[in-house]
Amino acid sequence: MSDLLITNARVLTLTGDTPSDIAPIDQCDVVIERGTISAVGQRLEISSGQRFDAMGRVLIPGFVDCHTHACWAGSRLEEWEQKLKGASYLELLNAGGGIMSTVRSVREATREQLRDRLLGHLSRMLSLGTLSTEVKSGYGLSTRDEIKMLESISEADGIWPGTLVPTACIGHAKDPEVDDFVSYTINETLPEVSRSFPGITIDAYCEDGSWTLEETLRLFDAALEAGHKIRVHADQFNNLGMIPEAIKRTSLSVDHLEATTPEHLTMLAESDTFGVMLPICGLHLDDRFADGRSFLDAGGQLSIASNYNPGSAPSCSMPLVIAAAVRKLGLLPSEALIASTRSPARLLGLSDRGSIEPGQRADLVLLDMADERELAFEIGSNPVAAAWIAGRRVD
Repeated sequence: MSDLLITNARVLTLTGDTPSDIAPIDQCDVVIERGTISAVGQRLEISSGQRFDAMGRVLIPGFVDCHTHACWAGSRLEEWEQKLKGASYLELLNAGGGIMSTVRSVREATREQLRDRLLGHLSRMLSLGTLSTEVKSGYGLSTRDEIKMLESISEADGIWPGTLVPTACIGHAKDPEVDDFVSYTINETLPEVSRSFPGITIDAYCEDGSWTLEETLRLFDAALEAGHKIRVHADQFNNLGMIPEAIKRTSLSVDHLEATTPEHLTMLAESDTFGVMLPICGLHLDDRFADGRSFLDAGGQLSIASNYNPGSAPSCSMPLVIAAAVRKLGLLPSEALIASTRSPARLLGLSDRGSIEPGQRADLVLLDMADERELAFEIGSNPVAAAWIAGRRVD
């Protein structure tokens, strides 16, 4: 791999000490050697290699999407249209819709079909500047099909040029046709996941109509005993008391937070657990949004993510997530940028990216704009002019 010099950029280093300090440098150069940033500053040179003139445009770390369900099969367009015509969620569910519709499609799909469908989604994400992403299982709801999903994600990771971080979301929902599905998941699915993917993060959806608080904690305690870390979907529609329990169990994150009480939001902010907010859900479903402003003001570690999935969040666009976060979560553009790059990189354990400084992996996105505030101001456009993964140009 030849060396690369990116010249004349407005570089957002994201090396500041606060959730809004993007630490910009104008007319800045970045030297990349063997896929790693070796120097950041003005009037830099390289003895050999390629040069790229940024022409004053904004250079940022690549987006890190830390919460997605991007591996699925089938379509829920028909039920979405029925919803637009007035059908209730319960009516759709009784007609075979909702998450179980996707579960049936995933069970019918082969591992290769799931992998190829995921690669298509990842290609779209890459075109919008996402260079690292988490991808969950959770649409199998059986031991065999959860393993199949995780194998598909693993195979895609060997093909896609970016970085995939898999999560075993084996507590995503309950199969109504399986007696005592919670015990089945804990006693059969979890041990097989532990054997096939040791140490993988375990996730669950704690909500009315899905996994109760007590059931979720049973799964998490078993997962922790087996050497896994945990994450949790909580407080999307109802506050069931998960946040104190998640903190007690050192959960990596609590995700959603639309229904979190001010007391619990402050409790989460004062802990080491990340808060992950998913504004596309509010845009698509019900205009309900988490309180990002209060969470940051209380000192919380905030990440924002797409929640890309076929039902509640049908968008993989991190630029759209940023635009929504500024308008609906109460964030400043600079805060939304950090919450979509540096913060989620830390959440996922990707300590070698998320900022532009020597020693970091050269996962970089050049925006087709000279003022980074346009990223949050514009709605619906693709702002990416160029991208590099480990210093290699990608389209």
